[in-house]
Amino acid sequence: MDVHDGAPLILLVDATTGVERRLVEDWVRQEGLHPVAVLPVEGAALAPSVAQHGDEAVVAAVRVAWLPRERGGQRRVRWADVAALRNPRHPLPVEQARIVRREPDRVAVVVAEPATVGDLEERFTGSRPSLRTGAFGDFVARQASLALDRAERALVGHRYKVPRQVAEAIEESPEFRREIAELAAKLGRPEADVAAKARADLDGLVASMSPVAVDLLTSALRPLHARAWDVQVDSAGLEKLRELNRRYPLVFLPSHRSYADPLLLADVLAENDFPRNHVLGGDNLRFWPVGPLAKRSGVIFIRRSFGDDEIYKLAVREYFAFLLAKRFNLEWYMEGGRSRTGKLRPPRYGLLANVAEAVETGRVEDVHLVPVSITYDQLREVSAMAAEQAGVPKKGEGLAWLARYAKAQLHPIGTAYVRFAEPISLRAALGTPQDEAAHRLALQKVAFEVAVGINRVTPVVATALVTLALLGVRDRALTLGQVQRVLEPVRSYVKARGCAVDPDRPDPLDTEAGLSLVLAALADSKVVTVYRGGEEPVYAIERGQHLIAAFYRNSAIHHFIDRAIAELMLLSAPGGRWDEAMQLRDLLKFEFFFPDRDSYRAQLSAELRGLDPAWENAEGERVLAGAEFLIAHRVLRSFLDAQLVVAERLAARPPGEPIVEKAFLDECSGVGQQMLLQGRLHGPESLSRELFGSALKLAGNRDLLRQADSPAEQEAVAQQRQAFAAQLGDVVRRVIRIDEIDAASRREAVGVEP
Repeated sequence: MDVHDGAPLILLVDATTGVERRLVEDWVRQEGLHPVAVLPVEGAALAPSVAQHGDEAVVAAVRVAWLPRERGGQRRVRWADVAALRNPRHPLPVEQARIVRREPDRVAVVVAEPATVGDLEERFTGSRPSLRTGAFGDFVARQASLALDRAERALVGHRYKVPRQVAEAIEESPEFRREIAELAAKLGRPEADVAAKARADLDGLVASMSPVAVDLLTSALRPLHARAWDVQVDSAGLEKLRELNRRYPLVFLPSHRSYADPLLLADVLAENDFPRNHVLGGDNLRFWPVGPLAKRSGVIFIRRSFGDDEIYKLAVREYFAFLLAKRFNLEWYMEGGRSRTGKLRPPRYGLLANVAEAVETGRVEDVHLVPVSITYDQLREVSAMAAEQAGVPKKGEGLAWLARYAKAQLHPIGTAYVRFAEPISLRAALGTPQDEAAHRLALQKVAFEVAVGINRVTPVVATALVTLALLGVRDRALTLGQVQRVLEPVRSYVKARGCAVDPDRPDPLDTEAGLSLVLAALADSKVVTVYRGGEEPVYAIERGQHLIAAFYRNSAIHHFIDRAIAELMLLSAPGGRWDEAMQLRDLLKFEFFFPDRDSYRAQLSAELRGLDPAWENAEGERVLAGAEFLIAHRVLRSFLDAQLVVAERLAARPPGEPIVEKAFLDECSGVGQQMLLQGRLHGPESLSRELFGSALKLAGNRDLLRQADSPAEQEAVAQQRQAFAAQLGDVVRRVIRIDEIDAASRREAVGVEP
């Protein structure tokens, strides 16, 4: 142990049993130390004993750490330990003696970083008022405990970083008391009542981080993803984050496609020795026995909506500020729920406002947001989500649900890909203080930047490309060679833009054998059907599985949006192509993330130059007919078809009638099915309640949902709705024309008539 030469040593011992005290005594002798005082880590006894030895005295703390048995290269508490009523991290005294004799590798004396009495006094008197919550002895005891926790983490791993006495520390802080007083005055309620309600809310929010619970939850839930997927991780991205996390807290903001997302990310971070995130989860997952165990493993169960509960909002703000100030990392899912369509949902940024406030008020220097893409070859749960899009009610979560989910995850279904985008400094993104409207806009831009970051690093997986090909030919079947020929130029496009899964790994779509395996995996999941009774096998989307196939396709669809819009632009008159681009941007703004107008023009210009350097005055159909591939009909048709259904139902509705969302979406589902049967829609993947809902938001954004009273206003609303339907009808006709051009120029490759 490194101490100052000749300086008196005060040893603080965190030992509760005779075995632990003897181990510490043996360690002191082995180290050749001669402390002037050996004291327990208890605040009341420390102040006079520490002070009497002068400012130069060195204070060091020691603790005995007990470790579980090593199994498979890991030391974790197992459920067998619980069944045997033992805790390997805190064994009983009789077990401690046996472990020392027979398993000495399971015990170690850990030593905290020492500090002089003078340093501790300076820290105590010079700390922020919010940290001076007790006498000097209590302060020294807390510092010793924290330093021992850090030393123990160096032994057991940083994933066991544990926050202690959180609610008490928040409640004692001057910031919290001041906020309580101000809110009580604002609400006209007694301060004691507001404080009691806030404390109750904190108790409901605050998650502990028990190493035992972390081990048990990991071993219980790991089968939900470990058997299903081989996991490929962006290791270089993790190393950047590790360096950043040494100074700043991180907020991980992943895409959300599966219940397995937080489990998989937790495993990835634990295997790379990151501290465990505090994960925000909905109350729907609070059921026994997962809920109590998860709450002891860093899961913060939070209401989906705070409403007007100002006290609850205060509790959330203060809890976030405390965790971030202590450099604990957070994690939540900005989409507000799992994607039902496979692509990113619009982000919700309400929780982000709490993090921003902690930065802006100086509670934390800065926070870095980490966009995380989690993508899967296949998902078992996607069939249930597709059923919800067709109108089937969502089943509630519970123990029976968990058992069914776990059973479905027992067999391998491909690979999961975890990618980390460039972190975003929240302080830099927010800039200088602004008025409320500008601040809200800045938060929206940050949330948008997170979504763009996720999309940018999301790889184009093989299942996304195969479903893209099969959905693009409606209900026709393709041979293996035809699928290859459809995909070959698309894959070249993907590789040129750097969004392939891994350029250094073999691509399964490079060979017929690899493509056959991808199609076979989709056939095993009943997404693709195979007919083998002819000259060679042919493949098509299984009847009733189009929404599932679209889910896989949509995971990569954002990489093709610029190209699709460029193709549609070319079917406009040369002088109006940029106007058309802006109209399409506005039409699709609730489905996809578009950059600012200048960047948007630059991206489209690059796509158009790739199609024809002289595109501005070129004849559009000629350019499209000569293109290596066309994509607009494959990526945009289902979204535009859904918008067309909504637009036509609005145009058919009397302007004076109110729009009740659920009833209106039911109507769209029914009429949409009729339009599909009549051949007006391309495929069943457009009959999605989520797509209809997004189209309804677009209509609301255009003020088409207002209930008109006067005849003149009703006439104006009717004309606007009809214009909306006409616009969509025109865009859909041009998408169909691109489909026809593609079929005509690829007849030999696809093997069908246009």
